[in-house]
Amino acid sequence: MIARYTHPDMGRIWSDQRRYETWLLVETAAAEAMAAAGIVPAEAARDIRERGAFDIARIEEIEQVTQHDVIAFTTAVAEHVGPSARWLHFGLTSSDVIDTAQALQMREACDVLLTDLAGLADAIRERAVEHRRTPMIGRTHGVHAEPMTFGLKLALWYAEVGRDSERIRRARAVVSVGKLSGAVGTFGHLPPSIEEDVCARLGLEAAPVASQVIQRDRHAELLSAIAITGASLEKFALEVRGLQKTEIGEVEEPFGKGQKGSSAMPHKRNPIGAEQIVGLARLLRGNAHAALENIALWHERDISHSSVERVILPDSFIALDHMLRRMTRIVRGMVVNVDRMRENLNRSRGVVFSGTVLLELAKKGVSREQAYEWVQRNAMRSFAEQLDFKTLLLADPDVTRHLPPAEIERAFDLDEQLKHVDAIFDRVFHTVRA
Repeated sequence: MIARYTHPDMGRIWSDQRRYETWLLVETAAAEAMAAAGIVPAEAARDIRERGAFDIARIEEIEQVTQHDVIAFTTAVAEHVGPSARWLHFGLTSSDVIDTAQALQMREACDVLLTDLAGLADAIRERAVEHRRTPMIGRTHGVHAEPMTFGLKLALWYAEVGRDSERIRRARAVVSVGKLSGAVGTFGHLPPSIEEDVCARLGLEAAPVASQVIQRDRHAELLSAIAITGASLEKFALEVRGLQKTEIGEVEEPFGKGQKGSSAMPHKRNPIGAEQIVGLARLLRGNAHAALENIALWHERDISHSSVERVILPDSFIALDHMLRRMTRIVRGMVVNVDRMRENLNRSRGVVFSGTVLLELAKKGVSREQAYEWVQRNAMRSFAEQLDFKTLLLADPDVTRHLPPAEIERAFDLDEQLKHVDAIFDRVFHTVRA
């Protein structure tokens, strides 16, 4: 189901075709490095580069007999190379090829994610600037807290996407390593210089030390970074879902012409994109857990990690690619109901300015405890009797004995409450105020 929605570039990276292409890249680079070192004939390396090819159906046919994918692959390639194929895979073990090639795939897939993240960041920034001064109520515990702007909410998302990008970038570097050190990492059949040459040709770092495999803490770090990015998207999507509730109605994800929300209720416009993102984030966390389980292998290697990675690597990259693109579409097209935001801000009859009133009383010499009691009793009465909070304060002799009406009025000034929004934007976006 996930692959149906993915961008074609990501899908190709994890296709059988690309997997075998990267295997052949490693085999070819190894032959050329060994030819340069005088280990294999130069003409053999040339034949492997020029004639090396494969047919997936033929590989699968051979694998039915060998029950070994790398042997099936090298056998199929050898049929194209001819006599020089005796130098193909010379001195290598299967994981030398698989792990080094997989690093190429992961690096390429990380680049797609980084492009996706940049697109999402651009979309968020654009909407944040648009709504820099759009006032709304901030909520803690789901309850009205103090005024903020919708642009600030989006600025928070933008900053987190930046951290997600940095995590993916760091993880990309961590997994961009190759190894050609043999069956237990001792370079028993080829010198370390061949590994260094091959990795240089492929744009990878040589693993400083390996067993038969590249150590899986690297892969776990990458899958964890992917899971964290998914959790960020989940947070953004959950916020859209919350703000789209009928009772709130401040934000709505795009709803296309001809789209249907329910088979039974024609009026429904459900946040299905946001809900899908929330659901897929759970999958990414599960895959990260599986990657952590892959770190511990028996001695120098077993293959308990292999079957798991065949699922979690493509699925995680493909799922996150889709999630990022879907979230970008949601951000670009989401409907922002500015009037409803203002209506909801006023719904609590001004009690959201209680903190400012408390501080103003403290400035006048009233103890914090006493000021809190006076402000709270008026706030509670506002809730209970559905009365305007400011009106109650203006009628309270304890409050007005210390705060004249003009100062009470200023405590309810929304512009004063939001006076540092531009400074926050400058810190987040590193730009001069528009």
